[in-house]
Amino acid sequence: MKKYSCIRIAFTVLVALIGSLSLQAQTTPEELTKIILEKDSLFWKGYNNCDTSLTGRFIATDIEFYHDKGGITNGLQALQASLKNNLCSNPDWRLRREAVPGTVKCYPLQNNGTIYGAILLGEHYFYITEKGKPEFRDGHASFTHLWLKENGEWKMKRILSYDHHAAAKTNERKAISLPAASLKQYTGMYKGPQTDSLFIREENGTLVMVSRNKKTPLYAEKAGLFFMKERDLTFEFIRDGKGKVAGMRVQENGALAEELKRVK
Repeated sequence: MKKYSCIRIAFTVLVALIGSLSLQAQTTPEELTKIILEKDSLFWKGYNNCDTSLTGRFIATDIEFYHDKGGITNGLQALQASLKNNLCSNPDWRLRREAVPGTVKCYPLQNNGTIYGAILLGEHYFYITEKGKPEFRDGHASFTHLWLKENGEWKMKRILSYDHHAAAKTNERKAISLPAASLKQYTGMYKGPQTDSLFIREENGTLVMVSRNKKTPLYAEKAGLFFMKERDLTFEFIRDGKGKVAGMRVQENGALAEELKRVK
């Protein structure tokens, strides 16, 4: 009897000890954030490099993906196929995702003090690279990811991708002032392969581009080189052998878009 009591007491102590160790081993919110951000980083590494074997490691089999432009995608297989066929099918075109600094946050989900999941949310930019052209920032969106632990592994169970819009342009060019007399040498009518007629005028000390009855101010970065503030467009005026302005070279995102000749 005493032996049985001792065994029961020892078992009770062992259960209590195991329970104590289990509580100590539970993930804290700080540890959870570190874990989720690490796995999130690996997922996007796979996304940016079209490595579906890597992205698949962090997606639940019954994933639900909600996109405000592309609708609903259900299941790991369908989502992986979408990534492969839409983002990775053209070797001359690539999309790269980058989180907007300071926007990504992780919130633990708990049940009676035990963490069972996490919500990761934030904003991100999308960059496009086309063959022979420099990379440029194209889109801006928000995301919310639900992470749950399944069979000891953290997986994304739900993905919400929304508020997709064009990324605001970050213009680091500095405008300078040029005298009106200097600006007048660029005025005239220009034509190109894609542009039937484009007019450059001087108005109140500023160069103005007029196309299809729309006026757009151009800002001088230096003599002969102007830019738009709304888009990454530059306008470089070309001179002939006599030093007279004979045309204009238009570049967008650092790549040549069109060359126009001055016809008037």
